[in-house]
Amino acid sequence: MAITIMQPNDIEKMRAANKIVAQTLDYVESVIKPGISLLEIDKICDDMIRAAGAKPAFKGLYGFPNAACISVNEVVIHGIPNEYKLQEGDIVSVDIGSNLSGYFGDSARTWGVGQISREDEKLIACAKDALYFAIDTVKAGMHFKELSFEIEKFIRARGFVPLTGFCGHGIGRRPHEDPQILNYLEGGSPKSGPKIKNGMVFCVEPMICQKDGTPVIGHDKWKVTSKDGLRTSHYEHCMAVINGRAEILSLA
Repeated sequence: MAITIMQPNDIEKMRAANKIVAQTLDYVESVIKPGISLLEIDKICDDMIRAAGAKPAFKGLYGFPNAACISVNEVVIHGIPNEYKLQEGDIVSVDIGSNLSGYFGDSARTWGVGQISREDEKLIACAKDALYFAIDTVKAGMHFKELSFEIEKFIRARGFVPLTGFCGHGIGRRPHEDPQILNYLEGGSPKSGPKIKNGMVFCVEPMICQKDGTPVIGHDKWKVTSKDGLRTSHYEHCMAVINGRAEILSLA
């Protein structure tokens, strides 16, 4: 596994790409309301990323047709935008990427639409809190598997389970690079596998299910739900390891 070590100049270029993503998500949050369609949200993301001088990183990536992955309710990730209009009580995840002069940004957030149930508030909070817990946990010298193990323990302590089969990832001059960063421990001891080092840039993205995290792929070959068919949530930040700790790049 060849994990890229980025120089400070490269990290600053990554920060610029991620800032575009963060600014776009900030604006999207302000327009999430009953009645807006998923295609309208996608167009906003596409237009804002391009207006900032970047390209939507997901459009055409592995054949994905849109700028944004927009996942509603039981869809965890990789939802393809369509004419569906958000309704009061829905929860929606928006995951977008940017390509700015060959450097990539990537981030995702989940929001409630209007008034949502207390259960859905807890579901969303688990994804967000697990992400920030992970960011605080990262330190140079620890194994990535240790990070995965800590994320899983956090999620399960909240009464939820991680989606299996999908993961966070390295990022840089390509949208997806080594390492794969699971939200659960798989394959042996946490004290095994590659270690986190200064200069590494990667995305951590907790994907939260309620009872059974086994993934089910939709007929469109893209959208992912969990086997239990219940609502889900997803949060993601891109971060760089600087002076031994994780620094979030995907901030406006």
